[in-house]
Amino acid sequence: MRCESKAVDLNDGARDPMSLDDENRGLKIQLTAAAPEEEPVVANLLELYAHDFSEFHAIDLDANGKFGYSQLPLYWREPNRYPFLVRVDSKLAGLVLLRQEAEPSTNKTVWDLAEFFVLRGYRRRGIGTRIAHHLWNRFPGRWQVRVMVVNRSALQFWEQATGLFAGEHVLSARVEKDGQHWRVFCFDSPGKNPPR
Repeated sequence: MRCESKAVDLNDGARDPMSLDDENRGLKIQLTAAAPEEEPVVANLLELYAHDFSEFHAIDLDANGKFGYSQLPLYWREPNRYPFLVRVDSKLAGLVLLRQEAEPSTNKTVWDLAEFFVLRGYRRRGIGTRIAHHLWNRFPGRWQVRVMVVNRSALQFWEQATGLFAGEHVLSARVEKDGQHWRVFCFDSPGKNPPR
């Protein structure tokens, strides 16, 4: 599945803290770029994410009892990767790993939500949707969101979140990779400066 777009040039403002205050629900939601010294915090949250994800995908623990995430250091080394921490009322509540990658056949770029995780205690409160919409507004261009078909709750969440953002149902393509079936949602974001 290809999700193509033109290249997007980002400035340092893309790493500024983003506040998504939700006055109607009394929640203060913040999405902040994870600093290099916060890599261990992101790694700890990825362990929780991998634990949840292991229900749908065969992931083995290493000899130390950790899942690990070998690509994590790249998020502070490569300019096309963006690690974010999610906080709700100043408490850690999740993470987002975002990357911009080139399609091999066209060399055009697409935004990819590599990892998106909200702790269970913060789910079903609209927090994930607000974070996703904020990111899609903040980073204009072509987007792809990949979801394992067996993860029905995530599939339902992304169908709803992309549809609300686009103002219409976003079609997804079925893709098989390494014996796993995925749905890939592709859509364009015109971008706008979301409120801080």
